[in-house]
Amino acid sequence: MNPAPTTPTVGFRTIDLRGRTLSPGELKGAMPRAAASASSSEAAVQAIIDDVRSRGLDALRDFARRFDGVEREHPRVPAGIIEAAVAGLDAPVRAALEEAIRRARVFARAQVPDDVEVEVAPGARLTHKWIAVDRVGLYVPGGLAVYPSSVVMNVVPAQAAGVGSIALASPPQKEFGGWPHPVILAAASMLGITEVYAMGGAQAIAALAYGIEGEGDGSGQHAIDPVNVITGPGNVFVATAKRLVRGRVGIDSEAGTTEIAVLADATADAGLVAADLVSQSEHDPQAASVLVTDSEDLAAAVVEALQGRAASTRHADRVRTALSGPQSGVILVDDLDHGIAVCDAYAAEHLEIQTADARAVAGRIRNAGAIFVGNYSPVSLGDYCAGSNHVLPTSGTAAFASGLNVTTFLRAVQLVDYDREALREVSSSIVALSRAENLPAHGEAVTARFDDAL
Repeated sequence: MNPAPTTPTVGFRTIDLRGRTLSPGELKGAMPRAAASASSSEAAVQAIIDDVRSRGLDALRDFARRFDGVEREHPRVPAGIIEAAVAGLDAPVRAALEEAIRRARVFARAQVPDDVEVEVAPGARLTHKWIAVDRVGLYVPGGLAVYPSSVVMNVVPAQAAGVGSIALASPPQKEFGGWPHPVILAAASMLGITEVYAMGGAQAIAALAYGIEGEGDGSGQHAIDPVNVITGPGNVFVATAKRLVRGRVGIDSEAGTTEIAVLADATADAGLVAADLVSQSEHDPQAASVLVTDSEDLAAAVVEALQGRAASTRHADRVRTALSGPQSGVILVDDLDHGIAVCDAYAAEHLEIQTADARAVAGRIRNAGAIFVGNYSPVSLGDYCAGSNHVLPTSGTAAFASGLNVTTFLRAVQLVDYDREALREVSSSIVALSRAENLPAHGEAVTARFDDAL
């Protein structure tokens, strides 16, 4: 008789930092991270970028055939395809998207900064003025899941900022005629976006950054006009491509494979912690799920709960792979203060606080893309309907980068407006500093404006 099959277990590893005094650098080095990094893909991604720049539409066609199994003459999605997607949208999904859009717009409108004008001296006015970029490219991933929510997260803050030209790119799907998923197209239409391209991966980022020239007519017109800013999440290849084109265009952050950290103490509900860790693990086999706790009992209960949830969820294989990877695990700490230090070193994309007095603890965190406070603010809420943005920095970049927001699409321009007497008042200082820097013509540009010698 053959033995009954056994359910694979989750190998959720433990990193014990209790009783250890680590420098900031050592603490960062002790954090669980994926074995592969964006740098390992740089050569391949750069080759894709170079190919798109040199061969344009021909390269896009070849990549669509190679990576997506799609034959498409041009990636622009026709208006009729977008309209059909809206017409075919299920009523509950449409209602959910409408609510997500409404909440996101409320938060985005509140983020729009005011211009600032000051008078530093009589007749000396300075203005800090916010101006939207002219054109943006928004990336919505495909692959293992469908992300109409990412359409909302990208488009709403760009519109709130006042961007006039918005292009959206999402990978072609063979099962949908070589166009992006219909729900993604429907979400774009609901937001008024009509310029949508069926292209994914590093090749989409390259096309948006550098543009694609028109073919053969000598007009110099672009088949795809280049953008000023590219935003949106994606896999390691998309994140690497965004980093490589930075400088040519602005980007939001390196929003790569998702990650969640949960800071929890003995008061936390192990079942809820396990549910939240699994929820992010279903995104990708490389997704990171990390529990930071000072309670061995809680850690053991969470690991036990993970076994059952990982076995019963729809994407069980994907979840087990993610939870068992080097990027996931339990970090045991001495106490809550130690846990906060560990969370700041990890700088999670999503950080949940499931402790006593969670709001106070959340106020002490310095490094995270978004912080979810208490038992009733799971990451899933932020993924869809909180009104916050789910396009967030990953892989520790939350220590210096912000999540997608209205200011991502704005530039701060300084206006300097001095009258004659205001310039005269500071002219001697300008001359003195220009001489000190051995740039006398700087001072002469000021003295030329006055009849009297300075």
